[in-house]
Parts: sequence; structure tokens; C-alpha cells
Amino acid sequence: MKLFFVLALVNLVILLSGCESPSEKIPNNAEFVRVAFMPDIHFHDIYGEFTDGSFKGLPTHTEQGVQHASIRSMRAQLHSTRLFNENYFALLAALDDIVKREIKYVALPGDFSDDGQPLHLRGLKTILDKYQREHGIEFFMAPGNHDPTRPVSHPAGKMDFLGQDGKEQPIFSLQHPLCAEKNSQQTNAVICSDEVQELGYQPIMNLFSEQGFFPRSHYVYYETPYSKLVGLTAAPKNSVYGDATYHHAVAREAAQFDKRQYEICHQGAGGKYKQPHYSDCYWVADTSYLVEPTPGLWLLAIDANVYQPKLGGNGNALDADNFLGSSDAGYNKVITHKPHLLEWIRDLVQRAQAQGKTLIAFSHFPMSEFYDGAAEDIAHLMGDGKFQLNRNPSAHTSKLLADTGLKVHVAGHMHINDTGVYRSENGKVLFNIQAPSLAAYVPAYKVLTIKTAQQVEVETVVLNDVPRFDELFAHYRTEWDYLQRMNAADIWDKNILQAKNYRQFTQWHLRELARLRFLPQEWPADLRELLLSLNGEQLLVMSQLNADVTLEQIAALIGNTNQDRMLEQKWQQASQQAANMAHRQGLTTKSFAAWNGLDMGVDFYRLWNADQLALKDIDAQRFAHYRLLAQAFLSPVEESSLRARYQTRLAQLLHILVQFAGDAPSDHFLLELDRGQIQALP
Repeated sequence: MKLFFVLALVNLVILLSGCESPSEKIPNNAEFVRVAFMPDIHFHDIYGEFTDGSFKGLPTHTEQGVQHASIRSMRAQLHSTRLFNENYFALLAALDDIVKREIKYVALPGDFSDDGQPLHLRGLKTILDKYQREHGIEFFMAPGNHDPTRPVSHPAGKMDFLGQDGKEQPIFSLQHPLCAEKNSQQTNAVICSDEVQELGYQPIMNLFSEQGFFPRSHYVYYETPYSKLVGLTAAPKNSVYGDATYHHAVAREAAQFDKRQYEICHQGAGGKYKQPHYSDCYWVADTSYLVEPTPGLWLLAIDANVYQPKLGGNGNALDADNFLGSSDAGYNKVITHKPHLLEWIRDLVQRAQAQGKTLIAFSHFPMSEFYDGAAEDIAHLMGDGKFQLNRNPSAHTSKLLADTGLKVHVAGHMHINDTGVYRSENGKVLFNIQAPSLAAYVPAYKVLTIKTAQQVEVETVVLNDVPRFDELFAHYRTEWDYLQRMNAADIWDKNILQAKNYRQFTQWHLRELARLRFLPQEWPADLRELLLSLNGEQLLVMSQLNADVTLEQIAALIGNTNQDRMLEQKWQQASQQAANMAHRQGLTTKSFAAWNGLDMGVDFYRLWNADQLALKDIDAQRFAHYRLLAQAFLSPVEESSLRARYQTRLAQLLHILVQFAGDAPSDHFLLELDRGQIQALP
């Protein structure tokens, strides 16, 4: 009993410290089982070798001497929602942190690779095997839309590897059209190598056979949705294999690749669900599995990839062109095209409850809304097809998933930190935990501690410092110099190379991503133009302006070139009202003027990506400004005026921004599964 209280006291000290640093060693509490969840690694083996010798890479000075780096350009990184190169170092830092914390189970909920390329998959396998061999860490994978990009292997490649002298180097696989019809007259000729083809399910499953895709002899239990379909007798309560005693050999046989297939049609699910009018049907693989790595813990890895067949295909299941990608499908398509998984999950929930198992599910895609209740506002402001709204699970989808009885699910895909709580009308509660990516802001992973069968503690571990994160910066400087000489449009900001740590580097990545891609592509042009022309003080004045104005008139007012005396008087009156409003809140208009619309746009994406964790990177006073602005823009206006239009749009934007700060705890919290409650922890 004394030992228990000592361990509890140690745990309390750790919680109250609030430490994020990977260098801190957390003592292991033997009373609890802990699992780390690391989705969206997007691993790129920067020092991987092209075995065919087709591309040597860039000479790089490292701790091990000169190595050759096969990397993507910085331009490519700053137009992507993920880093391609530095996540190599982030993965090593995260795994070293897990070793220090003495965590023995690591789940990888999809996009563990970047498009399933052999070069990168081999490198990832080598790293996982090393940590498994040297530290006893067990890894459990579930595929994402970037692991197999289609059910089967197919030609692919990238235009933007970084080549000599800062130029981008195209590299494609042998059967890709750019290689099949290679043009030797190109300025920078295409390099052709099957190291960058994109592999399908079977080779990926075989390569990572010891990382969850197949049962291992020391697992307590293992099954797939198809285990009971291998000709065995009816299943008792504790197994689907027809025997009260679990046998590894039987589980291994039932988990073979050719036994883990399901039929999918363009219109919906095949098999027993197939309707007479369904067409373009194929049998494809599914990697879903349940594993009990230690007595009492059931980890459910759900393959939520849905590669919908295209209409009018050629009927060949080995032709990748017959399938759509799964990036925007998610659980909305699982409901219609893989309903057998819901039946299996419902059965697992019942058996877990009967046997006293703690069931934790993970997959690549979210099971509930992840916009903190702002999805409708975002659609109205940005448009239905913007801001990745097509990836948002519908309320109907979340209800069906909650109705299975599943209580805890860890997801990735969105590269965000968030906690979704879906409460069904029948009392079922589903907690969807969005784990961040190591390859984006904020770089972090989740640790779930199973305290009791009904209590799960969730902690977010942020990687502030990553050794060697700047090892490739010399190559980026060469790239920037080349772009400058070429007078390239939208050249990236060289100040990113002044980042002092990895977290700061990912902040720069997000800032440039917002400037170069998000704001130009996602935001309505007039709203973007208005926002980027104003600072915080001018936005506050705008909230109080009682006038029918155009963008041109606003520009004239803030540029002191306005010729309309009446409009000028109204602007002065609004300025005074703004100053009074700020004063009542203990603020000054001068403090509002210290930031501009671009800063607010970047903070918008900081909060969207990191939820509550972003508040550590946003000045507290500035966030108070946002709250005041959100209130100020809600004042009544005439519905027919242009002022009403701009005011409404800015009010929506600021309301969404404030909502992104989160309603449910997303940093450190306790889930009480039997009560359906969530409690923030220090």
C-alpha cells in the first residue's frame, strides 16, 4: 500500500510540472499500461540509398561524417501541410523520448510513410526494428491514405526532389509516363527509379508483418474482421476461432493476406450488402485487426481507407487506375462501403465488456467533427469545398460509430490537436482524440495511460527541441539563392532558417504555408484583401464604423487619401469609440496596432492546428484583442449595406478563431468512460 502511494505521489509531481521537454525522463509506473500514438509521421528516409544508383543525393555533413541526402525542396515543404525532410529527425527524437519514458507500446495511426515509396518504407522498417530490438518497443500500424495511395502498387514520383545547385530534380518510377516517354531535351532531365513507385497493400503488409499487420507468437490474442470466415466452428464468447483456447498458429493462418479481402462497388458495399444495380465491383484488401499485446488491453487498428471504384473501369483489381484515392473518403465512406467493419466493432465492444478488457481504437481518419463546432460557420464564410470540410464526418456517421458502443478512438489525418466528444441521443458517448503530427505545427504525440478499465489519462507530448533539425539548412540556403537569382515568384522567407528549435521551425512552416497557399487558395478574395490591408487597430475602428463603404474607400481612409469629409468624420468618430471600447477592457488602441491581418490569419491556423496548445505561441493580450473584436463586430447594422456584409464576414472569422481555442480539453485530461465525462488535468 505504501508503494502505491509513493507511485501516486511521483505521478502527481510529474503532472503538476507540466513539462513538455523530450529530455525529461518520466519514471515508469508499473501500475498502469501506457500507449503512445504517433499518426502522420510521413516518414521520408533522407539518407536512404537508391539501390539502383539512379540518384546519389546531396553531400551533407553529419555527426557520422558526410552522408548523401535525398530530400524534397524547401519550396515543396512550404506549400505542403507536412514537412518532408525534418520529420526524419523528429521521429528519432520522439522515439528516444518514448524510450526515456519507458513506454513499450506505440501505435501508428496511418500515414507512417509518405506515399508508400520503397525507399522510405525500408528506412522506416530499419528504424522500427532497431527500437524494437534494442528497447523492447512494440509497434502497431494502421494504414492511412498515404501508405497505400491505392489498393495496389502503381507508377509514381515527385517533381521536387532537391538537386544540384538549388534546382528541383524530378524523380519518377520506370513505368511512369515521364519515364516511358523521357524527353532528353529537358533542362533538368527526369531521373527514373522504381524506388519512388507507390506500393499497394500486400508489399506494405509483408514488410511490416511484425508491426501489427500479422499476429506474433507472444501476443495474448489477435483477430481480424475475417478470422471467423476461415471455415472454423461457431465462436465462443472469448474467441472467433472456434476454440476456447487461443492458438497463434490458427490466428496466423486466418490473418493471411488472401483471407483478408472484401468486395467493394462504386455505389456501395459488395458481398451480402450488394444491391442489384451496383457496378464496378472489386475484391480488395483490408488490414484491420484486434490485438491484445498485454493482458487486459485490446488495441483495435481499423483500416478506414476506402478506395472507391471508378465508374466504367476495366474490371482488373490490379489496375490502380480503377480506384479513387481515400484522402477525402474517411468514415463517411466506411459507413456506405465497409459496413462490415461496424458490425465487427459492435461485436468487439460487447466481448470486451464481457471479458473486462479495455478497448482503445485507432485509425487514420476522424470519427467525429473536429472544427470545435465551427464547421457551419466555416462553410458559410469560406465555401463548402474549402478548408477540408469534405473530410468532416457527418453527424449521422458519428452517431452510427457511437452506436457501436466504442468509447475511445485516436485519429490522425488532419495534422491537428483536438478532442471531439460526440454524445448520442441514446446516451452513448464517443471520444475522438485527434493526435497531432510530428511533421507539422504543433509537433507532438499522444500518450494514453490506462489507469483502470474505465479511466484513461491522455497527455500531449510536444517536441520543442529536436537534435539535428537544422542539418539540411545549408542545402536550403543554396536553393533560396538560386530562386532569388531566377527572380522566382512567391519566394519563401529565408528567415525560416533562423529558427532556434524544431517547434519554432514548424511555426515558420505554418506561417509560410498560410501566406503562400492557405490565404490565396482558401479565403474569399475580398475578405483576404480587406484583412491583409488592415492592422488590429484599424479592424477595431472598422467594427465601430457606421458607414456604407467599399474596399477602395477603406484603403483611402487608412492611407489618409480620402476626399469624403463626411466619411472622414465617421471614421474619426469610430476611432474614438474604438479607443473607448479598448480602454474599458484595460487595453489601448496602440497595442492593437502592433499586429496586422496576416498575423491574425497565421494565428487562425495556429489555433486550428494546435487548439489549446497554440495559446502558448499567441500573445495573451493579442488573444484578448481577438475576443474583443469578435464581440465588437456583432453590433447591429443595416442588412442591405456593404458595411453589414464586411462586418458579418469579419464577425464570422473572429468567432471561428475564438472557437478554435477549443471547447473540450485537448492537452492533458482524464476520460471517465463509464460516466462519459472528460476532465482537464494540470
